[in-house]
Amino acid sequence: MKKRVYVVPHSHWDREWYFTIEDSNVLLAENLDHLMDVLEKNEEYTGYVFDAQASVIEEYLKVRPENRDRLKVLVEAKRIFIGPWYTQTDSLLVHKESMIRNLLYGTKISKSFGHSMNCGYLPDIFGQNQYLPSIFKGFGIDNSVLQRGIYTDQLKGDLNFTWKSPDGETVNANNIYFGYGPGKFLEASEEYKEERLFPILEKLAEMNTNSDNLLLPAGGDQVLVREHFPETIKKLNEDSAEYEFVLSDYETFMKDTWENGDAFSNVIEGELTATQKSRIHNTIRSQRYDIKKLNYEVEHKILNVLEPLAVIGQSLGFRYPQAWLDGMWKQLFDVHAHDSIGGCNSDDTNRDIVQRLEKVERIADGLLNILKKQMTEAVSNKLGKENVFVFFNTNASVFSGSVEAVLFTKSSHFKVKDMAGSDVPVEAIDQEYISGGKKIVVTAEGEKQVEVPGYYRTVVMAELKDVPALGYKTFVVEEAEEGMKKLVEAEQTSIENEHVKVEFADGNVTLTKKETGVKIPQLLRFENVADAGDSYDFSPLEGDEPILLENGELLSVETGGLSQKLMMKHEALVPGNLEDRQAEINSESLVIISTLEVRKDEKVVRVQHSIDNSVEDHRVRVLLNTGFENPGASFADQGFGLIERNAENPYMKNWKENGFAEAPVPIYALENFAGVTDGDSTFAAITRGIKEYELVGGELALTLFRSVGLLGKDDLAWRPGRASGINNKVVYTPDAQMKQHMVFEYGIYAGAAEPVALFGEMDHYIGRHVSYQKQALNTFEERLERFEIPYPVKELADSISILQVDNPSVVMSSCKRAYDDGAVVVRFFNPTEEVQRFNLGTGWKDISVVNLAEEAVREQTGTEFEIGAKGHVTLKLS
Repeated sequence: MKKRVYVVPHSHWDREWYFTIEDSNVLLAENLDHLMDVLEKNEEYTGYVFDAQASVIEEYLKVRPENRDRLKVLVEAKRIFIGPWYTQTDSLLVHKESMIRNLLYGTKISKSFGHSMNCGYLPDIFGQNQYLPSIFKGFGIDNSVLQRGIYTDQLKGDLNFTWKSPDGETVNANNIYFGYGPGKFLEASEEYKEERLFPILEKLAEMNTNSDNLLLPAGGDQVLVREHFPETIKKLNEDSAEYEFVLSDYETFMKDTWENGDAFSNVIEGELTATQKSRIHNTIRSQRYDIKKLNYEVEHKILNVLEPLAVIGQSLGFRYPQAWLDGMWKQLFDVHAHDSIGGCNSDDTNRDIVQRLEKVERIADGLLNILKKQMTEAVSNKLGKENVFVFFNTNASVFSGSVEAVLFTKSSHFKVKDMAGSDVPVEAIDQEYISGGKKIVVTAEGEKQVEVPGYYRTVVMAELKDVPALGYKTFVVEEAEEGMKKLVEAEQTSIENEHVKVEFADGNVTLTKKETGVKIPQLLRFENVADAGDSYDFSPLEGDEPILLENGELLSVETGGLSQKLMMKHEALVPGNLEDRQAEINSESLVIISTLEVRKDEKVVRVQHSIDNSVEDHRVRVLLNTGFENPGASFADQGFGLIERNAENPYMKNWKENGFAEAPVPIYALENFAGVTDGDSTFAAITRGIKEYELVGGELALTLFRSVGLLGKDDLAWRPGRASGINNKVVYTPDAQMKQHMVFEYGIYAGAAEPVALFGEMDHYIGRHVSYQKQALNTFEERLERFEIPYPVKELADSISILQVDNPSVVMSSCKRAYDDGAVVVRFFNPTEEVQRFNLGTGWKDISVVNLAEEAVREQTGTEFEIGAKGHVTLKLS
C-alpha cells in the first residue's frame, strides 16, 4: 500500500525580526497579491496556509481594501487558511490571558472572513506552554501541528500523539519532525527525489508506525507561492510506486489521519521544551530585559487594573473603552510574536517594540486617569465632600493590606478617615514641598500674575481594611496641624514585621521566619559571568570563572509602623567586555543597589535591585538561598497551575554525542513565580518581568539580565553549528548590550504555605488595585489631569462591589467586556489538585458558562460553580 504524502504549501510570516514591521508589510502586499492571482487562475491549487495569522490579513487590507471580497471568497472556500492566531505568540514569555486574547481576536477576525483554521499551528515558537491543549480546546480547536520541544523518545515511534494539559483537556497533535520547510524546494527531478525527498520520506515513514499518511510542510520564511506545485505533484505521482502525493492543508491532513484515532495511543503531557531536534533558545528569556519588564508592566496594567476597573465603571453607567482596548491588544500581539518578545531582533526592530509598548502604556494610563476621575467625581458629588480619596479594588476578593498612594495637601500634616469617621493608619514614606508658581488672571485692567500658594506631595503607606471585591471604598483626606507619622532613618541593622525579620551582618542579610524561628543566612548574592553568546542564547566563555558579589555595604535602614526598608550596595570591578575578560582585566565597576522592604502583616519581602550597566558581554544573576540544602526540583507557575522541573536534565550527559540541536540546560521560564518546597515549607520568588531561573544546588538563580552585541553567532558552546536567525550576515546589536539604567523587582516568600497559595500572595504583591484623590492642588501627577472631561454619571455611593468570590483557592484570571456584546466575561482558575467550589454572590440576572471563545456551553441557574483540579471556567454575566 502506498504512503500518502500530504504536501502543504505555506508561508511562515514573521511580522518583524532583523527587518522591521514596515519591511514585512511592504513585502506582504506583494506576496498576497500574487498568491490570490495564482489561486484564482489555477483551481488545482487547492489551498495555501498563510501562517495561521489574522494580523497579516488586516495589515494587507490597510493598503489593499479593494481586495477584501476577493480575499473573503478564498478564505471561505478554504483555499487560503488564516487563523486561529492573531500573531504567532511566544507561549512561554507572555501572560496566559495574552495567549487567550490572541486566539480570541484571531479566531473572531478569521471567522468574519469565512473560516478560522481548526489547527493550533505552532511552527516556530520557542517552546510550548503546558496549557496550550486546554486553551485550544476552549476555542473548539481539536488539532495542533507543532515543531519544537519534543524528545524523539517521547514520540514512541509515531509523530501523531495526544497532547494533554494538566486539567485533562487534550488535542490531536502531529510533530513536524523536519520543521516547516522540508518541502520548500519541492521538485520532480530524479536528483532531487533521490538525494533529498525520498530520504526525508523514508525517515517520516519510519516515524509513523501507525499511519500511512505523511505530512510534508512545503514553505519557509516570507516565501512566495510556488506556482508549479500542482504540476509538480502530478509529475511526482506519474512514476512513484511507494508514494501518492496530494496537495493539501493541515486541517485535511489531521482529519484524514485521525479518522482512526484509536491507532494513536501515545499521550504526551505538559510543556514541550526539548532541544533535541530544534533549538528552543532557553536563555532567550533574559535577552533584552527592558522589553520583558515593560511588557510585564503593560500586561499587568491592562489585565489586572484597566479592564476590571472599566467593568466596574460600565456596571455603574460609564462607557467601556472597547475600541481603545482592541487597538491596544493588537499592538501587544505584534510585540508577543516569538521573535519580537524574545528580543532576538535588529536594534531598529527592538526600538519599535519598546516604542509600541510605551505607546500602549500611555493609552492605558490615560484611560485609567479618566475612569478614576469620573467615578471619584460622582462619589464626591454624592457625599458633598471635596477632598476624597477612592481606592479601587480590581480583584474578585476583598482587599485588606498596606498600600502606597500619592496624596496632595496644603499642610505637611494630614489625616485619612473612613466614612465612619475613624482614622486610617497612614505614614509618610516621602514628602516634598512644591511651589504653586504663578497663574495669569484676566482683569479689566489687563492680565495680572498672581502667586499661587505651595503644597505638599506625599507618598504614603496606608493600611486599608475590607475594600469590597471588584469595587471601591472611599476615604476623606483632612488637613491637620500635627501628628503625621513618617518613615524615619534608624540606627539599626534589621527590619521586621509580624512574619519575617531581615538582618544585615557581615556584608549580607539573614532572613528569619518568625513562625518557625528558622533562619536563612546569606539570603542573596550576585553572580557575574561572561556571555559569549548572541541575541538567541547565552553562551559560557571557556575558562571563565564567576565573579561573586557577596559582601555588601549597608547604606540605610528606615522604619515605620506600616513599612520598613533596608538599603545596601554591592560593588565589584569586572571585565568591561569579552576581550578584557579573556585577558583577565577587571576594568569596569558593577554596582548593584538593593532595597529590601517589609510591610505590616505581609508574608513577602519586597526586593528591588538597581543597576546602571556600563559592562558588555556579560550576565548578572541574583542567587537566592532557599534554605534547602539540595532540593533537586523546582516549581514555577505556568498557565492555570504549577509545573515541576528537575534541577538536572538527564539528557545533558550526552547531548553533543547524540546530536542535539542545543544543550538541554535546566534553565527555565516562569510566568510569575518560581521556587522550591518540601511539602512543609516553601521558598519562592514572585517576579515583575524577570522571566528566567535555574536551581543551582540550594540557590534559586534569577537571571536579572544579559548583554550581547550580535544578533547571531556561529558555534556557541551550548549551541553548535550555524548562527540562529540570519546566518549569512553579521548583524550588530549594540543596544542589546543593555548599557542603561535597569530596575529589577521581585518578592521573596519563605513560609509554610503550599505552593498553590502563592497565587494569592502574587495577587497581593503585584497589586490588583488603583487609587485616586480628588484635589485642586496638583494637575500634573497624571498627564490628563489638567484637562476638562465630561462626567456622564452625576452621583455614586461611597462604596460598591459588583462581584465577589468566596473561595481563596479560586483565582480570577480576567474580567472584561465580552468581544461581541456588552456582557461581562470573567474567568477563574483553580491551581489546586482538588475540585474547588465557589459562589459569586452577585445580583447578576443572567449567567452562562462559556468557552474561551465566549460561546455558550450551558446556562447557569444560581451563583454556585465548581472548577476541576488545575482547571478554569469562564462565565458570561449580564
